[in-house]
Amino acid sequence: MDKLKMHSPNLSQENISKIRDLFPSCVTEARDEATGTVRLAVDFDQLRQELSDESVEGSQERYRLDWPGKRNATLLANSPTTQTLRPLLDESVEFETARHLVIESDNIDALRMLQDAYLGACKAIYIDPPYNTGSDFIYQDSFAADKRSYGLSSGVADSEGRKLVANTNANGRFHSDWLSMIYPALKIARTLLTEDGLIFISIDQNEVYNLQRLACEVFGENNFLNDFIWVNNLKGRQISGSGAARTHEHVLLFAKNAEAVGPLYTDIAYVKRLMPSVYRGFDYEVEEDERGPYVIKNELYNTNSKFNEDSRPNLVYKIFYNPATGAVDTGDLSESPASDDWVEILPHSNNNGRNRYHAWRWGRDKVKNEYFDLLFKKVGSRWKAYTKVRTVNNTAVKDLIMDISTQSGSRDCESRLGESFFDFPKPVDLVEFLLRSCTSCDSDHIVLDFFAGSGTTGEAVLRLNSKDGGNRRFILIQAPVIIKAVSLEDSTYSTIADITRQRIRAVIKSLNSPIDSGFRSLLVDTSNMKDVYYLPDQLSQANLLDMVDNVKEGRTGEDLLFQVLIDWGVDLTLPIRRRTVQDKTVFFVDDNSLIACFESSVTEDLVKELASLEPLRVVFRDNGFVADAVKINVEQIFRQLSPTTEVKAI
Repeated sequence: MDKLKMHSPNLSQENISKIRDLFPSCVTEARDEATGTVRLAVDFDQLRQELSDESVEGSQERYRLDWPGKRNATLLANSPTTQTLRPLLDESVEFETARHLVIESDNIDALRMLQDAYLGACKAIYIDPPYNTGSDFIYQDSFAADKRSYGLSSGVADSEGRKLVANTNANGRFHSDWLSMIYPALKIARTLLTEDGLIFISIDQNEVYNLQRLACEVFGENNFLNDFIWVNNLKGRQISGSGAARTHEHVLLFAKNAEAVGPLYTDIAYVKRLMPSVYRGFDYEVEEDERGPYVIKNELYNTNSKFNEDSRPNLVYKIFYNPATGAVDTGDLSESPASDDWVEILPHSNNNGRNRYHAWRWGRDKVKNEYFDLLFKKVGSRWKAYTKVRTVNNTAVKDLIMDISTQSGSRDCESRLGESFFDFPKPVDLVEFLLRSCTSCDSDHIVLDFFAGSGTTGEAVLRLNSKDGGNRRFILIQAPVIIKAVSLEDSTYSTIADITRQRIRAVIKSLNSPIDSGFRSLLVDTSNMKDVYYLPDQLSQANLLDMVDNVKEGRTGEDLLFQVLIDWGVDLTLPIRRRTVQDKTVFFVDDNSLIACFESSVTEDLVKELASLEPLRVVFRDNGFVADAVKINVEQIFRQLSPTTEVKAI
């Protein structure tokens, strides 16, 4: 039986393989000094030459964002990890059927482990990273970070003892350290987005321009869609050295592929209730024709006078309309209607003494083929053409967000936790507004937040599902940063991850929704496998006994199951059933999608019974069989009883 690799993808080697496909002469082999294994390597001098149309000598100046530590940050994003996710059953809600994930981890470690299972699967990402205000704390050694506006003192550490250091303005690498913290996370996050996926990033003036430039490098300049201005404090907040009082923050919006993303719409009634000062005057009268309801919002002509008969001659023409029959045709400006039964409709006049007419927004063919989405109406002495908008209940999202205050974020936390615990947590209304515009109630869209903090994104997803009956799922990642112990509902919480989980539990309880709202709590930990599992070529007599049982002491069947799910790239929220079969514990994932038995003394009868179920995949413990003969016969048994089953061992 083949063994599972039990580590995340090596993106560096995969990227080099892609380069080799394009430029075979630029990739060679080199021996890894640490492990002695042969790896692919890039001949960068040759690659530079391949990408240039002239002789290349030495480094070239180019337009890019650079900083000390960028190479190490890139390496961090591409490096594989042998860590795993261990389930925290007692911290979960409805673990066996839960559809959401709360992961206690440094975000880089967790994101790397999600790549196999959720590659190209996340419809939306919302993050609220540290704003780098001069009082934020970041990990000195691994770039993991969390907002330090939670009243923490310097010298704080996470639950693994890793030191957090203050990133103050006096730091010579103030911006560089912050960029190195967020760069690898964004690089990995991009791989998790669907082709039409979006990422929303909250930020303020301290790093907005660096962040936009950085995200343009990660996602591509063409995939920058918008900079939402969130007016979060109309009174203004005076900050030393800031000049005018600050009234707003930013939410940067990037797409995985802008060409795959259409306009963002939101419910008119919803936003008029939420932000009446921005969405004012959107009460359109709904009419109906044979194709359904519609509203009339705009005339057909282009309001921009630069689109005229000189710049767009193909879009300046007459429309002929027959009121009696509803027939539509087009003609040149010099043409006249075929008879008195027809009327002519001209685009608006420029009246600027040079170009006489504005251009139409539609071409001639579209007018003739889709005339049913036009309304022709006589206004005074002239006829006009209007476009019918079929999305009668929706309106385009505006990039100005008002009437949602910072204080409402604190009130959200207090309503769930009894007190806020956080300075300036994001309001649920803000995140709900953003997610509503890009996720659908009739799809099980996945929403990711790898700076989960108090869990605002999780609550926004649950509230949306409760309101529209949607099936959206969330994945929250929060580092286990130690805080002053607090007591909530007779339980003591000592990390931010504890607070995140407690808030989600409180939301689930308050919504009391029939929709499955449980979540699986997972913890990033070292591999379940002993080191010798990954270095079999370095086996010696001293560690020979470790090969007898290559699983670490204290690891449960659920621990092993989740490492297998990660390695196989299986959705971590599929239903899990734990059953006893022939006195052995057997896990069934999504019925027969995956069957796993990590028990010892597995017999041939048990193997045959599992094979008779014809699972898609099956996995056993490598040394878990009652005899070597049984282990040898496993693949033969499945070939006979279930030939399509993929058989693996750990």
